[in-house]
Amino acid sequence: MTDFSSFDFAGLKALIRVDFNVPLNEDLQITDDNRMRAALPTIQQVTQKGGSAILMSHLGRPKSGPEDKFSLRHLVPHLSELLGCTVRFAPDCVGEAAETAAAALKPGDVLLLENLRFYPEETKGDETFAKALANLGDVYVNDAFGTAHRAHASTTIIAQYFPADKKMFGLLMDAEIRHADKVLYHAEKPLTAILGGAKVSDKISIIENLLEKVQHLIIGGGMTYTFLKAQGKSIGSSLCEADKLDLARDILQKAAAKGVELLLPPDSVIADKFAADARTREADNDAIPDGWMGLDIGPKSVALFGKAIQGSKTILWNGPMGVFEMKPFQAGTRAIAEAVAKATEKGAFSLIGGGDSVAAVNQFGLADQVSYVSTGGGALLEYFEGKELPGIAAIRDAQ
Repeated sequence: MTDFSSFDFAGLKALIRVDFNVPLNEDLQITDDNRMRAALPTIQQVTQKGGSAILMSHLGRPKSGPEDKFSLRHLVPHLSELLGCTVRFAPDCVGEAAETAAAALKPGDVLLLENLRFYPEETKGDETFAKALANLGDVYVNDAFGTAHRAHASTTIIAQYFPADKKMFGLLMDAEIRHADKVLYHAEKPLTAILGGAKVSDKISIIENLLEKVQHLIIGGGMTYTFLKAQGKSIGSSLCEADKLDLARDILQKAAAKGVELLLPPDSVIADKFAADARTREADNDAIPDGWMGLDIGPKSVALFGKAIQGSKTILWNGPMGVFEMKPFQAGTRAIAEAVAKATEKGAFSLIGGGDSVAAVNQFGLADQVSYVSTGGGALLEYFEGKELPGIAAIRDAQ
């Protein structure tokens, strides 16, 4: 592995794996370009140093071969605007069309290849497909942290076709790893992890790994009620994984044994149905009436969690506190976002990761008031579970 920032790209074609898997509306217009913006510094450094950039990405989940709604050509106008240059487009990612387009590149040029997942070989990690991609460039740059947990052809297998001094992480990938490592291995204490989301089963591994590292663990979102039920509390018709009650008890016991303060919300905003127009009220979490469900944390929970957050030096937040997509149930998530921003202003390091948490800080206009907002959802989760991500190992192991 070599260092991207000091590498001389002059006269070379850099094959860059980016994550341009952005949401499009029915008119095929981009509704959130954060992932594209995040890749700009890497692309610009290559072109400013006299190299050309060949960008490869996936978009959506095409079922069998090319589908127009998943074509990366829809991204070309906006990408050209972001980069301030005309981005070329290859109507294929391998074969004659891609090879001809790549061969014609001059220093400073940018080429976007067609969707990698139009070929099933991409997700299968096919070596022949990976080699065909590798043949397009002189150096390989992986800047797609969001796909680093997949051993796909363009994220992992391709690295074997480049020598150690011709493969590297891009600026985004490097920043993602650095900030995640700061929380995992170099955190200033106290370290507080805030975990939300619907299911305990989705977060078991990350909870167990973080219990070894954190001083405070805050639990919110739908999985709250499995923990409360495990404590024998009345949760009404709130979401509950009945087959995970023993697991929840085990986690509570482990936290106590390790001296970790595990905070569960003492109250909720409850509703008589899962809908924005539901009747709502506040209730203590040991007395949610039958027929009512908890859909957000209540004011006592906001105060309790806020106090822990304000006393923290390092904060990891993954998962909302409630169904923040519906206005009646977004106050809890907003309050936690504001508390994290306030702690950051006082000097804490804060890392926000996971699609819903990122969406929340963006929605509430707080993204620039936290230390780092990760572009990796599943990849970041797996990294915090302590797993080695294949997209990272493929380059790190070349050192």
